[in-house]
Amino acid sequence: MFALPFVLVFGAFMVVPLVSSFGMSFTDLSAKDIPNPLAVNFVGLDQYAQLFGDTRFLNALKVTGLFVVMGIPTTVAFALVLALALSSGITKFRSAFRVGFYAPVVTSIVAVSVVWRYLLQDDGLVNTALGWVGIDGPAWLSSTTWALPALTGMAVWRHVGTLMVIFIAGLQGIPDDVQEAAKVDGAGPFRRLWSITLPLLKPTILLGVVLISVSFLQFFEEAFVMTQGGPLDSTRSVAYYTYEKFGIGQYGLASAASYVLFAAIALFSLLQFRLLRSQD
Repeated sequence: MFALPFVLVFGAFMVVPLVSSFGMSFTDLSAKDIPNPLAVNFVGLDQYAQLFGDTRFLNALKVTGLFVVMGIPTTVAFALVLALALSSGITKFRSAFRVGFYAPVVTSIVAVSVVWRYLLQDDGLVNTALGWVGIDGPAWLSSTTWALPALTGMAVWRHVGTLMVIFIAGLQGIPDDVQEAAKVDGAGPFRRLWSITLPLLKPTILLGVVLISVSFLQFFEEAFVMTQGGPLDSTRSVAYYTYEKFGIGQYGLASAASYVLFAAIALFSLLQFRLLRSQD
């Protein structure tokens, strides 16, 4: 009885829409069918076939893949370095550093994107700072070459705090006597990192990577606020493509695209579990 209110709300606003959208992906439902939903036709896998025959959708898959490939390893590397530094290397103002690096996580993504859009303008602070050292900065958000890396850099900055906190918790769970025994045996810092810290941290790394993978694969807000999917579709992700199809009333096609993204997230998470799970 105590759980019933949550179950009802969860069922009404999560389960029913999920099941409905999955069913919609096998129909030709569009905005014109809303007044007469009984006129909707079952089309099987036609919507999925249409998706994979659409060059814009294939490009959206490519953009999302590049965003993930560039963003996740970079985020993990930076977060691990910060976690190691804050756990052992930095002693003064440690709490202030932790709060500072975590602040982007709790900041509105829309507000962050607006600020970064101004920073990355042709005459913005980033290019101004590059000019101080004699570098002519590119047109970050209007270049097909630099727009996606620019958004990736912002996403790394935004997500690194989450992984940093997770990694710090994992590092605090490694027994000190293991590290001390390795020191006695003559293992240097890099040897201890490679042979002790990283293997023992593997479950924590798996948790962090799976969590941020979902966010990176659902890449949408950054492109929506900063580039509107441009220039020339170079930042149009699968989530952005789905949003556009819903916006023009192609509900069946948009539902199919959303479930392709769902399948990609599930497969990517499964792959990470296979690669990073403990061998004990």
